[in-house]
Amino acid sequence: MNYYQDLIADYSKPGLVSEAMRQKLISEAERFVAMKQDILPQIGADYTAEQIERENKEWWPTHCEALRQSRGDILTGEYRSELVYFCQDGPYYGVEEQKTREQHWWALIAQPGVTMCWPIVMFHGEFVHFEWKCEDDITNETIAKGMVCWVRRGHQGGCHFKSEQLTFYRDVFAPQNLVDLVTL
Repeated sequence: MNYYQDLIADYSKPGLVSEAMRQKLISEAERFVAMKQDILPQIGADYTAEQIERENKEWWPTHCEALRQSRGDILTGEYRSELVYFCQDGPYYGVEEQKTREQHWWALIAQPGVTMCWPIVMFHGEFVHFEWKCEDDITNETIAKGMVCWVRRGHQGGCHFKSEQLTFYRDVFAPQNLVDLVTL
């Protein structure tokens, strides 16, 4: 099954997204982050689950590109300040609590010589489920992988809940030279 058939870009494996598209997606990611409202919008007649799902499908490739480019500023901006994040190092409550830990993960999965891919992504209203892996560009070795569920209330709401299982095969804390590559 091609999970990207209705999306603007395919992040299922390396080498499928042009440089022009990558630049466009970063611009769109910045625009989407700016659309997030201070109060989480309610799902209803004015903001339907169908609209939220469409917005999540529009957002998805921008999220992938932000990760590939180590844009921690965009990634953090995708979260609501009251984020609830369940993972093996958590739980984390609030966007600031997990920031330092997540910076190490971003540094490892976006390091030079490694490409992050998302072979599976599925959408249902405000739910975005995906599986990811990071491949060494030379050996094709999987250096990390995970499965994630975001509860994202479209562009107006952003992500208010995230649950993730991560497995790192090489390191779990990045050396400082890789951490320095993450834009904050």
